[in-house]
Amino acid sequence: MRKRTPVLAQLAAAAAAGVMLYLGAVLTWVVGYQLLYAGRIFPGVSVAGVEVSGLMPDAAALKLSQTLSYPISGKVVLRDGDNTWTASPAQLGMVFDASSSAQAAYRIGRGGGLFGALGAQLRGRGFGYDVAPVIIFDQRVAYQFLQGLAGQINKPVIEAGLQIDGTNVSTRPGQAGRALNIDATLIYVSAQLQSFRDGEIPMIVNGFEPKIMDVSAQAETARTILSQPLVLQLPNAEKDDPGPWVYDIPVLTKLISMQQVQSGETAELRLMLNPDELRKMLKALESQIDRLPANSRFHFLNGELIPLTLSVTGRQLDVEASIRSINDAVLGGQHTVALVVEETQPAVPQTATAEDLGITELLPQGVQTSYFRGSSAERIQNIKTASAQFDGVLVAPGETFSMGEALGDVSLDNGFTEALIIYGGRTIKGVGGGVCQVSTTLFRTVFFAGFPVVERVPHAYRVSYYEQTSGGIDPTLAGMDATVYFPLVDFKFTNDSANWILMETSVDESSRSLTWRFYSTYDGRTVQWESSGLQNVIPAPKPLFRLNADLKPGQITQVDYAANGADVNVQRTVMRDGAIHFQDSFQTRYEAWQAVCEYARGMSDPEKTAGRKQPPLCQPPSF
Repeated sequence: MRKRTPVLAQLAAAAAAGVMLYLGAVLTWVVGYQLLYAGRIFPGVSVAGVEVSGLMPDAAALKLSQTLSYPISGKVVLRDGDNTWTASPAQLGMVFDASSSAQAAYRIGRGGGLFGALGAQLRGRGFGYDVAPVIIFDQRVAYQFLQGLAGQINKPVIEAGLQIDGTNVSTRPGQAGRALNIDATLIYVSAQLQSFRDGEIPMIVNGFEPKIMDVSAQAETARTILSQPLVLQLPNAEKDDPGPWVYDIPVLTKLISMQQVQSGETAELRLMLNPDELRKMLKALESQIDRLPANSRFHFLNGELIPLTLSVTGRQLDVEASIRSINDAVLGGQHTVALVVEETQPAVPQTATAEDLGITELLPQGVQTSYFRGSSAERIQNIKTASAQFDGVLVAPGETFSMGEALGDVSLDNGFTEALIIYGGRTIKGVGGGVCQVSTTLFRTVFFAGFPVVERVPHAYRVSYYEQTSGGIDPTLAGMDATVYFPLVDFKFTNDSANWILMETSVDESSRSLTWRFYSTYDGRTVQWESSGLQNVIPAPKPLFRLNADLKPGQITQVDYAANGADVNVQRTVMRDGAIHFQDSFQTRYEAWQAVCEYARGMSDPEKTAGRKQPPLCQPPSF
């Protein structure tokens, strides 16, 4: 072992010396080569195939800019199927950076450490070293260029549709759409420009299919709808019912609407009659169709009910359900459609019996008569017309009866005429004058029969009609009147008994009287009442005489009548089974009312003329 150690040491020393010698030689080469080509590009180096060996970077940049014309002369073909467009790299936003490219060539063999530099130098000298050119790619320019092509490539998606012109129905087929995907295409453009060579780029174009391609079935449906008028009618229509309502083809043309409906990934064109327009049409029919249920009217005779009228089933148009029914029908090829109507049965049909309703007798004090002597023919007509509205009417147990609602519309069309009414602080002519004779009679019937009064409004001043009796005037009836001017003023009472009330009315023109009767089953109630009489009496103002240019010469007429003002308080106690059932009071304040006479032109002393008339005009109140 001692003999071999020197030998190994000698070998190691020789190897180290060899390595040092090699490294020295490499270093000498690299340093010498660097010194030899100081400031110049090493041999064998080119840029995009252009030799730049031995040139300083500035000279190399000049040579490259003069030699490489690819940005201007190069051709990039953009293809979309059979269509192509050719552009230069410069048009696509490419700029060749000759200076940076020369610097890139100059750095070959001068980096990567000792061995990296040596390897690059040897590769360039032995095989050549082609450096990729440095380019600047402005994507904004390319994007703008591709946007211009998109205008030629892109096609919108066209959904299939219908066009209706009168009764002519035409179809438009669906058409697929396409759009250039500029962002995806830019990736290919960038790669092609980096190659610094001419080439072809496939453009990325996305296709889009329409949701609806065919509407031929809908077109046939539209033609069917427009083949006949649409007829709407009530279900189970009777002779006197309104309708039918016919909508001709031009109207239907305007009603047809189309709506795209999505169902998962598929869609369809849904044809219908426009719900908004149908709603307007049906709303216009409500006043003709809708009606409240009405009980039969009866008279009570010998313990039995004698029907005067048939009961009426109430009905209400269900607009939304009718819209659905109409569309279902027309889409199914039907042209006559029954509207959807909700019916409400009346509480009392014509088959009801007195026993069913608990009606057995005329209630004690349930009959009252008022008188209207001196009334004009017009006032009498209104009394007869108004009172007839209540003859045979029933009031249910617990019901609060509104006279105004039962009376209905007081108009010329409903048989009323013009007569004197109190309005705006004066007595004037108006439709329905005399109706308050009816409301006053009802008030007294309710009062003396012992039923609760819910709403009662007295007249503004004392009216002689309401204090008449069979034998003359009874001032104790002051404060026992009621007026109705619906819907502003109403008279209401409640049937607080366990049985129905049947009301009967009758007018005796010979005695100028109106009688109101209540039939039911007597429950033992009695009425005690007292009146304060007229208090705080205020004399009527002096009569007013005023000129009326429309009167004939010598004519004078009275248009308002005097009445003293006063306060009246009526107290009522209703007893039942020996106890107080309820108590109430009715306060009335009558205004002092002025008589008014109108006279013609040329009358020198109208007041004296009025006094000579028979009977005298514009005199103090006589009651």
